[in-house]
Amino acid sequence: MTQARVRRGRPGHSLDSLLDVAVEVFNERGFDATSMEELAARLGVTKSAIYHHVPSKVELLRLALDRALDALFAVTEEPQAVTGRAIDRLEHVVRGSVRVLAAELPVVTLLLRVRGNSPVEEAALARRRGFDRIVTDLVRAAEEEGDVRPDVDPAVTSRLLFGTVNSLTEWYRPGGSLSADALADALVATTFEGLRARA
Repeated sequence: MTQARVRRGRPGHSLDSLLDVAVEVFNERGFDATSMEELAARLGVTKSAIYHHVPSKVELLRLALDRALDALFAVTEEPQAVTGRAIDRLEHVVRGSVRVLAAELPVVTLLLRVRGNSPVEEAALARRRGFDRIVTDLVRAAEEEGDVRPDVDPAVTSRLLFGTVNSLTEWYRPGGSLSADALADALVATTFEGLRARA
């Protein structure tokens, strides 16, 4: 009885902290292999404490994927992403995406692992494709303005560029000696040199 009272007395979890733990477990075990019992045990609460915040495990997944996608789309709506030469707007989106990845590494990692196995995952993939189209359109516009080499298809350039950005989830760890801005500088220096049209 006393033990049960202690467990119930520890809910102290906001939706954000619940989501952080859920994403950590989803990344460790996979979404399908994670049960609500495991999440409750990791949090030190009852399942009902989780259900106080969300109706299901699927809702936790949706919230996590939306957190990553909302942050990425927010970058594309910043003033530097919508005005000026396309090559500069593209660079801003790349830099901003690196900052999002560094700030939201667990949810971005989860996003990159979804394969469309459920309606929630399908919706996330559809939004990802929308983001990819924005980047491809920027590459195409930069090519038309003469700033990006014309001998590579813009969709391929976009995939190669963001394949590099996405690969950062495999090795980058925030809080180390390499800041998000320094990481963005390095990525832009190495990739944009190859993108730019030769005079």
